[in-house]
Amino acid sequence: MLRRHFAALSLAALCPLPAASQGGKVARIVVGFPAGQGIDLVSRIVADALKDELGETFIVENKPGQGGSIALGQVARSVPDGSTILISAMAALVIAPHLYKNVTYDTLKSFEPVGRVGDLPLVLVVNPSVPAKTLPELIAYAKANPDKLSHSSSGNSTVSHIAMEELKHATGMKILHVPYQGSAAAMNDLIAGNVQVALDTVAVTRPHIEAGRLRLIAVGSLERLPFFPDTPTIAEQGFAGFEANAWLGMLLPAGTPRETVERLAAALNKIVRAPAVQQKFMAVGTLPRPSTTAEFDAFLKAEYARWGKAIAASGIKAD
Repeated sequence: MLRRHFAALSLAALCPLPAASQGGKVARIVVGFPAGQGIDLVSRIVADALKDELGETFIVENKPGQGGSIALGQVARSVPDGSTILISAMAALVIAPHLYKNVTYDTLKSFEPVGRVGDLPLVLVVNPSVPAKTLPELIAYAKANPDKLSHSSSGNSTVSHIAMEELKHATGMKILHVPYQGSAAAMNDLIAGNVQVALDTVAVTRPHIEAGRLRLIAVGSLERLPFFPDTPTIAEQGFAGFEANAWLGMLLPAGTPRETVERLAAALNKIVRAPAVQQKFMAVGTLPRPSTTAEFDAFLKAEYARWGKAIAASGIKAD
């Protein structure tokens, strides 16, 4: 299952980024999903904070497609001079390479890990037309109405897809998977009733939950979320140890000078620890996860190995 196995000196004062981002040049933060998705919102907060911290310009560039894998392929081929930065969700880094043979990057060789950014916990929601208010009620309804329900995801091999496949396997529910290019389109169809169920991030579901357009059934974190303190976890509702959570990490192309990696990492670690940034993260449903470069490097390698084993054992196939 997703966890069942799933100093105050300014960095600019220390040493600026290399020439690629000097003299008014712009550094791109590439994101593999459309604007408005959770990772996009977090990346824009990070870009603004890095601009203030480093005195340089950072812009977010959306390159959606293949669950974030297209963006990773492009960044892997970019000039390693610090002018192209990647913020990626976990799926494209540690899930897709184990599902697809045609990814154009090697997670452990194509990038220089910079640092962990945050976690995007997933929540289970339904269209209000579904007469279920708890996970057990949803399971019972799905089993009594086989092939009637469908669930959205933000794309094949994304966490919203794989997590739901794991949940269906654990519960015995038979629900049709309908992949979308990003969560915004998925939410539109979910609200319209064209699909009925989703396991997606707080960032994209929360406004619709609060407006009554979606009903919250459960949260995918191991502990209850500060955003929805009264909503029980999936684990609490009969599936101990189950966790659905998408972590975000920052990386640079392989071959980027070590000093550039370390300086950007120090800036990232500093801003993610800043109360103002943490408050902005929480406002878009994100839990801050500051780290050092070494910590993120070790975490990435462990996640890559763990997911490779988990996917091989699960029998999950890409659509």
